[in-house]
Amino acid sequence: MQRPQEKDLLSAGLTAAVGAGIITSYAVSQGQNPLVATAITIFSAICAVICHQADLI
Repeated sequence: MQRPQEKDLLSAGLTAAVGAGIITSYAVSQGQNPLVATAITIFSAICAVICHQADLI
């Protein structure tokens, strides 16, 4: 039995956001602008969802 497609997209986006958030939080602690870090996190989550939709991952 397969999981619903919407849940797969959500889990792909959340996984990417958490992963990028960990790295960017370190970058913020080293002096990076928090807005840039947030933009990187959002961009990586969007890329993960697009790659998931295209069956690349």
